[in-house]
Amino acid sequence: MSAVIDQAALEQIFLSARTHSVWLDKPVPDELLVRVVDLMKLGPTSANCSPARVVFVKSPEAKARLKPFLSAGNLDKTLKAPVTAILGYDLEFYEKLPRLFPHTDARSWFTGKPEHIVETAFRNGSLQGAYFIIAARSLGLDCGPMSGFDQAGVTAEFFAGTPIKANFLCNLGYGDASALKPRSPRLAFEELAQIL
Repeated sequence: MSAVIDQAALEQIFLSARTHSVWLDKPVPDELLVRVVDLMKLGPTSANCSPARVVFVKSPEAKARLKPFLSAGNLDKTLKAPVTAILGYDLEFYEKLPRLFPHTDARSWFTGKPEHIVETAFRNGSLQGAYFIIAARSLGLDCGPMSGFDQAGVTAEFFAGTPIKANFLCNLGYGDASALKPRSPRLAFEELAQIL
């Protein structure tokens, strides 16, 4: 049995962690982004399918490419964030299964089954997106995940010519805690879970 992580870790990852919209003027080094991805990829996916793909938008030129696809409410905070990650999912993830899940012919589970491919890619890519947020918070970054953007436009701009589709965006950096509003309520255990 694994040990329970300490209270400070729980605070950093969940209890005190917040979605940030205002960012300190502090850069995020590329090496830290590599570490986030290296942690994210260790989270479980079905048959180790690992469909998530990430594009880190950092440079002014890349931000200019992203700008036309942002909703009005997400425009300013995204352009001011040190980094915006585009979390996507690869609809040809199964082509890598002979390497990622080598003990059986898992590729054949998906070949010629487009609905199964989309469902698996989206579900597991979204799971990996959640791991991404946990990894980023674990390494001291604040996150601002969001879905207010033109998904088709971002897919065409950043994943053109590939089988990858944009899923959601996540701003990264060091948030300005003084700009946070009170945490929104959460559902009680009884409203969202049951033990049978």
